[in-house]
Amino acid sequence: MSERLVAFPLLKTLRRYFHQAEPDDRLTTTASAKTAEEGRPKGEWKIRINKEGIFRGKNLLAKLERMGLITTEDSSAGGCLDDKLDSGYNDMFVTRRAFWQMDARIYLFTLSPMPHAASSPYPSTSPLSSRPNSPMRGRSSPGLEAHHDTPTPGRAMTPLVGPFVSTSHLPTYYPPHPPQYTFTNDIRHPLRPKPYRQGETIYTRYVPSVGQYLTFRVASISPIPVSQHGPWSIQSAMHGVLHSLSDSSVPTVSNLPSDNTSMNDVDLLHKWMNDERVAYFWGEKGEREHQEKFLRNALSSRHSFPVIASWDGKPFGYFEIYWCMEDVLGKYLGGNCGEWDRGIHCLVGEQEFRGGHRVRIWLSALLHYCWTNDMRTSTVMMEPRVDNTK
Repeated sequence: MSERLVAFPLLKTLRRYFHQAEPDDRLTTTASAKTAEEGRPKGEWKIRINKEGIFRGKNLLAKLERMGLITTEDSSAGGCLDDKLDSGYNDMFVTRRAFWQMDARIYLFTLSPMPHAASSPYPSTSPLSSRPNSPMRGRSSPGLEAHHDTPTPGRAMTPLVGPFVSTSHLPTYYPPHPPQYTFTNDIRHPLRPKPYRQGETIYTRYVPSVGQYLTFRVASISPIPVSQHGPWSIQSAMHGVLHSLSDSSVPTVSNLPSDNTSMNDVDLLHKWMNDERVAYFWGEKGEREHQEKFLRNALSSRHSFPVIASWDGKPFGYFEIYWCMEDVLGKYLGGNCGEWDRGIHCLVGEQEFRGGHRVRIWLSALLHYCWTNDMRTSTVMMEPRVDNTK
């Protein structure tokens, strides 16, 4: 059996396991048997892969190991020619830490091209599609839900919502560039790959706890608003029909959320940066021209790029994702800054999307993006002001 046909269901199965409640990570060893539980060493959550069932195929575990999906502590070439006797592939496993840093584009693919992929946000034969009413069947790991965007005349847009969709049957993953080095402010660091283009979506994820899709896209300087379409568009339309049939549910002006989907990114920043709460921490309050210059500078940076975050296509926040080594932060970290360490700046501008629960969602999604964007990243940093008690 082809390793690609096994990799995808294995990926889905592992995702389901690693979403379960975490087992106790305290280890009881000979040395720690009499130690208080709080002082015992911690272990790693592992899922072991046995050479049984579909994994009995000749050299299948070896191929999955070379793909990076599973691993083993036995790094020897093996001293036995008999595959059945060779123990090198009898102790394969996956750790939770490594699993969430895998870029699933390595393993996601369709069995055949999708010639009519752009006609529907729900490709009927694609294993990449996900609907909120099917939490297990057809659901891929965080950041992997995918759907297609539909053009809207007269509006800037992203051609696809999510970086995991392709009209071909081939994976959309490309390995990192070989490292090359340059200097910035007398700091030697790797040349950084270019981010996605303005307006392109870099991450999308359905969040069951809030019943909405979270998306990150690169900010755009275009005067035309960036339009994003997806499953939420259909849901909103249906909600509007049902809403109009109920007189008791007509919203009032006081509880009707603001609609900023018709605003371009400069206008969004102008609105958010002039909020007193945001202005206190960011210090970018001013006329629209000031925010336009601010965004142009952010898009011109060689070590960071600006991101607009949305819930169900509605922008709610502005983030910056940067490489720490050549950032101002890097000189304060000195030798403690790794070549692939990243950092994030965060701004939530819409009042209706504030709150601790949502912060945990989009913050973990930002971390997930950073870790999967380049597997060499091991640390993601934040640098809140000392008086930011939140």
